[in-house]
Parts: sequence; structure tokens; C-alpha cells
Amino acid sequence: QVQLVESGGGLVQAGGSLRLSCAASGRTFSNSAMGWFRQAPGKEREFVAQINTWTWSSNTLYTDSVKGRFTISRDNAKKTVYLQMDSLKPEDTAVYYCAADRNIAVPTTTPNGWNTWGRGTLVTVSS
Repeated sequence: QVQLVESGGGLVQAGGSLRLSCAASGRTFSNSAMGWFRQAPGKEREFVAQINTWTWSSNTLYTDSVKGRFTISRDNAKKTVYLQMDSLKPEDTAVYYCAADRNIAVPTTTPNGWNTWGRGTLVTVSS
């Protein structure tokens, strides 16, 4: 099983940038999908981005509210997934979670679509 540890959260002003990292340990990391979710106070956990990487290609998926501002990437040699967040807005404030181990029977844009989670890292965007 994969273990996930997020880092890189913090306090930033609106319009600023942060890069989150998710370090994975455990079994094979390369040919697997990885995702980022976030949960704001009093709200449900929501999908942010996903990256799928195979030996022949890779593709990404974003929720509409972060398209053009956030970029998900991965470094398989370092077993790390990144979320570069630019042009941050106060509504991006949330705890950000890394996810792994897809549940094939469930869409990956829902939390139930993943079986392994990190503990999260807090991102606070001030106005």
C-alpha cells in the first residue's frame, strides 16, 4: 500500500503562488493515477486535479475553478506529485489532500474514487 505525505501549504496573499508536494512511499508508484482534493471549513471534500501516467503517455484533469491557474505534475523518480497553484484566490483556502489507489468502480472526481489519502496540508489565501 502507498503512504502519502503532503507539504508546502501556508499563508499567501491573493494573487500569490504556492507549490504543494505529495511524497509517496510503499509499492509501485509509476503507473498509477494520483489526485489532489481540497476541503474548506464546513464544506465537503472536492476534486481539484488528477494526473495519470503510463509508460506511453500521461494526461491531466482539473476542476473548472482551477483550470489555467493550477498545474499538476509528477516526478516518478522521486515518487512525488506536485500541485503548482498560481493566481490564488481567497476561495482556494482549504486543506489540500493527496490521493492514490483508485477505486475503479467509482469516478475519480469523487472522494470515494480513491482508497489512500494523506493527512493534508493547509492553504490559506488572504484577501
